[in-house]
Amino acid sequence: MFEFTLDARAGRARTGIFHTPHGGLATPVFAPVGTQAAVKTLTPAQVREIGATLVLANTYHLYLRPGDELVREMGGLHEFMQWLGPLLTDSGGFQVFSLSGTRKIDDDGVTFKSHVDGSTHRFTPEKSIAIQENLGADIIMAFDECSDPNDHAYSKIAMERTHRWAERCLAARTRDDQALFGILQGGVDPDLRIASAEFIASLPFPGLAIGGLSVGETKKEMHDMLDVVMPLLPEDKPRYLMGVGTPEDLIEGVRRGVDIFDCVLPTRLARHNAAFSPEGRLNLMNAAYARDKRPIDETCDCYTCRTFTRAYLRHLIVAKELLAGTLLSIHNLRALIRLMETMRGYIVEGIFEEKAPMLLKLWKNNAKRMDNG
Repeated sequence: MFEFTLDARAGRARTGIFHTPHGGLATPVFAPVGTQAAVKTLTPAQVREIGATLVLANTYHLYLRPGDELVREMGGLHEFMQWLGPLLTDSGGFQVFSLSGTRKIDDDGVTFKSHVDGSTHRFTPEKSIAIQENLGADIIMAFDECSDPNDHAYSKIAMERTHRWAERCLAARTRDDQALFGILQGGVDPDLRIASAEFIASLPFPGLAIGGLSVGETKKEMHDMLDVVMPLLPEDKPRYLMGVGTPEDLIEGVRRGVDIFDCVLPTRLARHNAAFSPEGRLNLMNAAYARDKRPIDETCDCYTCRTFTRAYLRHLIVAKELLAGTLLSIHNLRALIRLMETMRGYIVEGIFEEKAPMLLKLWKNNAKRMDNG
């Protein structure tokens, strides 16, 4: 049911299909984030139109509101949110980690206070799996502990706890129509990352995730950790780099053999009036765009770029019209999905290694020319 077939390779980059009960995922793939069972400002039809094939929803948030049992009663997450393609839910581990002032971790699990109403709750590996089974996503995640990358001593404690919890998650699962992925931890310590890769890869997970990156370490440290762990992971299982989604990081991840990515960045930028473009990251609040008749990106095929000018988008932003967030989200997500489509094509053609430096230069130059207007 969860077979992963590789179609082509170019260096360490690869493309394939991960088969799920709700359809096959062409990899490498970028997943928009629908934290509360909705990609912010967009309908499921709009998410499909931009070419998205996988959406991520948040276990922690859906457990608190509306409740995983309610979602189950409503037919599961696919039916509830009317996204009929593949879905992925995280384990809640990262969200609990981020509640640093209101949670207490022990070897059995985590006690924390809800950010919604201050009530006290407890997650264990078994509880996380039960919640995710109620939600019913195609891909679910083992409960893990993410640690501060600058605290090397605690990274070892968190990694070892993550390993024990991974075994408990495997023992707790009761559904065979969900792919449970194990998560690697270890901070930015190469020895810990190697130990975690070897341990998690030895367990019978159908997919593997690299966690604990893009949480405060440098870009070089993140790339170094990928260089350490990726050669140790099985070729016949998809690799998921959690919470990473800048254009440069997508390219660098694919270059190292990553198959799945997710990030809130495209929609978050949209809500702050920013858009990806060949000129750099545009701040469309800038008065320079008040009479600009160009689309955000003349090479982009999204609805926003086919239809509207920068001048109109700036007007919506200044007028505080909600449509601005929708149109910018459509464009930003489509920009990353187009990038993934381009990279898949390069891999199939066997020219990814040749083209990757050009892609990196394009996106890095964009960052250097960022419009902060």
